[in-house]
Order: sequence, then structure tokens, then C-alpha cells
Amino acid sequence: MSRQRTIEKILASEYVTIGELARLTGCRYSTLKFYTEEGMLPFEQAEQNLTRRYRREESMERVEWIRARRESGKTVPEVKRMLEENHF
Repeated sequence: MSRQRTIEKILASEYVTIGELARLTGCRYSTLKFYTEEGMLPFEQAEQNLTRRYRREESMERVEWIRARRESGKTVPEVKRMLEENHF
């Protein structure tokens, strides 16, 4: 297993892993994985490397946006529809 990057290196990076995104947002890994699988959290994946890479700033904003809607009582299907309509 590789060593974790420091928070300073993570914050300086354009891309982060799902684990790093979990550290940055305080969101559970399983929740981020669910959002990814539901198409709510876009990622990039290199052909030879299976690691999903998330754009740090955009992903952090999107997670916070989703979290705010979920805390206001919106369901996952409602949030997905809002994301699609707003082209977030």
C-alpha cells in the first residue's frame, strides 16, 4: 500500500483520489463511491491505470452542493435531476 500524500500536496494537486476527496470533504468514502456510481460525481480514468481521479476543486464544490440538497431533505433521485437540469 502506498503512503498517503500530505494535505498540503493534496491541496496543491489538480486531481485527487476518492480517498483524498473523502479527507478533504469529510464525506464518507462509501458515500462518494455511491455518488460516483450514480453519475453524480464525475471522474477521469487513465487507460492503463484503474485509479479514478477527481478534479479537486470541482469535486469539492459538487460534494458540498449535493450535501446541502440532501440535508434540506431532497432525495437522491431529486438531486440527480437537479444536477442534470442545472448542468452542474
